[in-house]
Amino acid sequence: MRRSRAVPGRGIRPAFGFLGPLIAAVFLFTLACGGQSDVAAGGLRGVPVVPPVPAPDFTLTATDGRPFHLKPEANGRVALLFFGYTHCPDVCPVHMAAIAAALHAVPSDVAQRVRVIFVTVDPARDQPARLRAWLDNFDPSFVGLRGATSDVDRIQTLLHLVPATIETTADTNYRVGHGAAVIAVIGDSARVLYPFGTRQVDWQHDLPRLVAAIPQTTS
Repeated sequence: MRRSRAVPGRGIRPAFGFLGPLIAAVFLFTLACGGQSDVAAGGLRGVPVVPPVPAPDFTLTATDGRPFHLKPEANGRVALLFFGYTHCPDVCPVHMAAIAAALHAVPSDVAQRVRVIFVTVDPARDQPARLRAWLDNFDPSFVGLRGATSDVDRIQTLLHLVPATIETTADTNYRVGHGAAVIAVIGDSARVLYPFGTRQVDWQHDLPRLVAAIPQTTS
């Protein structure tokens, strides 16, 4: 089945999404200085997480109202996990568009083993219908998840990400500060981090290598 081609967003403004400056520096230093991982040898353009971080085994609610349990849903696949919001002016649409275009370009047997999971950090505005419609602009296969802010914050913390912060304002057009990286989960751990600015060509390069790293048997 041919996948839909995504069109990158226009009118991109400087990114508001962010990791806390201090923790971001510590996290990226850990990634860079921890040594080689089993996926690093493949010449990835993403940043290997060394040592890999155990993937939180969470359950959140999908846009169709059903519970989505990460472990069985991601079993035998590469899960690309991202925390963002649909009103994001830059980071979120750019990431989603680049991944969607890359999935359209790689061989179908690779694309079928990649699952893109978008967790909203703005559940008040990202109601299921809006979240589903926004993701469908990029690829209908993308999974949209919602949950209590406390649960989503806990998941981000377990992944060594800073929980999102919501701008204090009476205006409903508030902005949200959030982590700007996509995390590739393979097997039971987060293995590679893709920061904002990762291009379609980088995803096309890495996706087959990530799929090749999927364990032959998973629990």
